[in-house]
Amino acid sequence: MARAQCSCGALTLTLPEASRQVVVCHCLDCQRRSGGPFGVGAFYPAELINISGDQREFARSAASGGKVHNFFCPNCGSTVYWKAANLPGFIGVAVGALADPQYPAPSRSIFEQSKHHWVQIDGVAEHFQQSSAKK
Repeated sequence: MARAQCSCGALTLTLPEASRQVVVCHCLDCQRRSGGPFGVGAFYPAELINISGDQREFARSAASGGKVHNFFCPNCGSTVYWKAANLPGFIGVAVGALADPQYPAPSRSIFEQSKHHWVQIDGVAEHFQQSSAKK
Protein backbone atom coordinates (compact mmCIF):
# COMPACT_ATOMS: atom_id res chain seq x y z
CA MET A 1 0.00 0.00 0.00
CA ALA A 2 1.09 3.54 -0.74
CA ARG A 3 -0.10 6.86 0.61
CA ALA A 4 -0.33 10.18 -1.20
CA GLN A 5 -1.00 13.35 0.74
CA CYS A 6 -1.02 17.12 0.55
CA SER A 7 1.73 19.22 2.16
CA CYS A 8 -0.08 19.56 5.49
CA GLY A 9 -1.35 15.94 5.57
CA ALA A 10 -5.06 16.82 5.80
CA LEU A 11 -5.99 15.25 2.42
CA THR A 12 -4.77 11.69 1.92
CA LEU A 13 -5.19 8.89 -0.59
CA THR A 14 -4.51 5.25 0.19
CA LEU A 15 -3.42 3.40 -2.94
CA PRO A 16 -2.62 -0.19 -3.90
CA GLU A 17 0.86 -1.03 -5.25
CA ALA A 18 2.57 1.34 -7.64
CA SER A 19 0.73 2.09 -10.87
CA ARG A 20 2.02 0.77 -14.18
CA GLN A 21 0.62 3.83 -15.95
CA VAL A 22 2.79 6.80 -14.99
CA VAL A 23 2.69 9.76 -17.35
CA VAL A 24 4.72 12.96 -17.53
CA CYS A 25 2.70 15.79 -19.06
CA HIS A 26 4.26 18.97 -20.43
CA CYS A 27 1.00 20.81 -21.25
CA LEU A 28 0.78 24.36 -20.01
CA ASP A 29 -2.09 23.48 -17.65
CA CYS A 30 -0.02 20.79 -15.90
CA GLN A 31 2.87 23.23 -15.68
CA ARG A 32 0.58 25.69 -13.92
CA ARG A 33 -1.02 23.00 -11.72
CA SER A 34 2.31 21.64 -10.54
CA GLY A 35 4.28 24.88 -10.43
CA GLY A 36 7.04 23.11 -12.35
CA PRO A 37 7.99 22.54 -15.99
CA PHE A 38 5.77 19.42 -16.14
CA GLY A 39 3.38 17.33 -14.08
CA VAL A 40 3.70 13.62 -13.33
CA GLY A 41 0.65 11.50 -12.65
CA ALA A 42 0.11 7.86 -11.70
CA PHE A 43 -3.25 6.57 -12.89
CA TYR A 44 -5.35 4.16 -10.83
CA PRO A 45 -8.83 2.68 -11.19
CA ALA A 46 -11.01 4.92 -8.98
CA GLU A 47 -12.46 1.99 -7.04
CA LEU A 48 -8.99 1.05 -5.74
CA ILE A 49 -8.40 4.42 -4.04
CA ASN A 50 -9.52 5.46 -0.57
CA ILE A 51 -9.74 9.25 -0.20
CA SER A 52 -9.98 10.96 3.18
CA GLY A 53 -9.93 14.56 4.30
CA ASP A 54 -11.46 17.84 3.21
CA GLN A 55 -10.89 18.87 -0.40
CA ARG A 56 -11.85 21.48 -2.94
CA GLU A 57 -12.32 21.11 -6.67
CA PHE A 58 -11.25 23.19 -9.64
CA ALA A 59 -12.55 22.18 -13.10
CA ARG A 60 -10.93 23.29 -16.33
CA SER A 61 -11.00 22.46 -20.03
CA ALA A 62 -8.20 20.10 -20.98
CA ALA A 63 -5.83 20.53 -23.91
CA SER A 64 -6.82 17.01 -25.02
CA GLY A 65 -10.54 17.88 -24.91
CA GLY A 66 -13.11 17.42 -22.15
CA LYS A 67 -12.79 18.59 -18.58
CA VAL A 68 -10.22 17.92 -15.88
CA HIS A 69 -11.30 18.17 -12.26
CA ASN A 70 -8.37 18.95 -9.93
CA PHE A 71 -8.80 18.20 -6.22
CA PHE A 72 -6.71 20.10 -3.72
CA CYS A 73 -6.41 20.68 0.02
CA PRO A 74 -8.24 23.81 1.22
CA ASN A 75 -5.62 24.27 3.99
CA CYS A 76 -2.32 24.15 2.10
CA GLY A 77 -3.48 24.30 -1.53
CA SER A 78 -1.63 21.17 -2.72
CA THR A 79 -3.26 19.41 -5.67
CA VAL A 80 -3.22 15.71 -4.80
CA TYR A 81 -5.33 14.13 -7.53
CA TRP A 82 -7.52 14.74 -10.58
CA LYS A 83 -10.19 13.14 -12.72
CA ALA A 84 -10.20 13.60 -16.50
CA ALA A 85 -13.32 13.21 -18.62
CA ASN A 86 -11.30 11.36 -21.27
CA LEU A 87 -10.22 8.74 -18.67
CA PRO A 88 -13.51 7.74 -17.02
CA GLY A 89 -13.14 5.46 -14.03
CA PHE A 90 -9.53 6.50 -13.38
CA ILE A 91 -7.92 8.93 -10.96
CA GLY A 92 -4.61 10.63 -11.64
CA VAL A 93 -2.48 10.97 -8.52
CA ALA A 94 0.31 13.55 -8.35
CA VAL A 95 3.48 11.45 -8.04
CA GLY A 96 5.05 14.22 -5.94
CA ALA A 97 2.26 13.73 -3.37
CA LEU A 98 3.57 10.18 -2.85
CA ALA A 99 6.97 11.56 -1.77
CA ASP A 100 8.63 8.27 -2.79
CA PRO A 101 11.92 8.63 -4.69
CA GLN A 102 11.68 4.92 -5.60
CA TYR A 103 8.31 5.30 -7.35
CA PRO A 104 8.41 4.00 -10.95
CA ALA A 105 9.49 6.40 -13.68
CA PRO A 106 7.02 7.57 -16.33
CA SER A 107 6.49 5.27 -19.29
CA ARG A 108 4.85 7.97 -21.42
CA SER A 109 5.63 11.64 -22.08
CA ILE A 110 2.79 13.73 -23.53
CA PHE A 111 2.32 17.27 -24.85
CA GLU A 112 5.99 17.53 -25.68
CA GLN A 113 5.09 20.38 -28.04
CA SER A 114 5.22 22.60 -24.94
CA LYS A 115 8.12 20.83 -23.17
CA HIS A 116 10.85 23.14 -21.90
CA HIS A 117 13.86 22.72 -24.19
CA TRP A 118 16.19 21.88 -21.30
CA VAL A 119 14.01 19.07 -19.87
CA GLN A 120 15.35 15.57 -20.49
CA ILE A 121 13.57 12.59 -18.92
CA ASP A 122 15.42 9.31 -19.38
CA GLY A 123 13.74 5.94 -19.71
CA VAL A 124 10.42 7.10 -21.18
CA ALA A 125 9.23 4.50 -23.71
CA GLU A 126 6.66 6.60 -25.59
CA HIS A 127 6.80 10.25 -26.62
CA PHE A 128 3.84 12.25 -27.95
CA GLN A 129 3.72 15.83 -29.25
CA GLN A 130 0.12 16.11 -28.02
CA SER A 131 -2.01 13.64 -26.10
CA SER A 132 -1.32 9.90 -26.08
CA ALA A 133 -3.86 9.46 -28.87
CA LYS A 134 -1.80 11.61 -31.27
CA LYS A 135 1.87 11.28 -32.12
